[in-house]
Amino acid sequence: MYSVEDCKIIDLPVIHSEQGKISVLQNHETIPFDIKRVYYLYDVPMNSERGGHGHYELEQYVIAASGSFTFILDDGHSKKEVFLNHPNKALHIKPGIWREMKDFSSGSVCLVLASMEYTEEDYMRDYNDFKKYRNA
Repeated sequence: MYSVEDCKIIDLPVIHSEQGKISVLQNHETIPFDIKRVYYLYDVPMNSERGGHGHYELEQYVIAASGSFTFILDDGHSKKEVFLNHPNKALHIKPGIWREMKDFSSGSVCLVLASMEYTEEDYMRDYNDFKKYRNA
């Protein structure tokens, strides 16, 4: 099973030009999995918290496309806070990690690239069930 230390910040490639910058993400080149779903969070009120779940199999790349926010990662034994505020950095979240999000800046956009299509069966939504899974 993965630990919070296996969840790392990944530097994304940046192409510079006079017209601006671009970062390109491609399956199995800059991302170690096939992207099956893309979604983004926006207009999150500043004092709101999101997340509060884990996944059995899903991997994610999370990018602060705009603004900033903080992830709290938890493997049942250790916790780690990760602050995201650059669109050329991605947080790679491995399977079996509980995640919570907080400290959304005004206008922030959280872009998520996921390794699986949505399936409710992959979610762990109760922290006690998550702890049992991690300790099994």
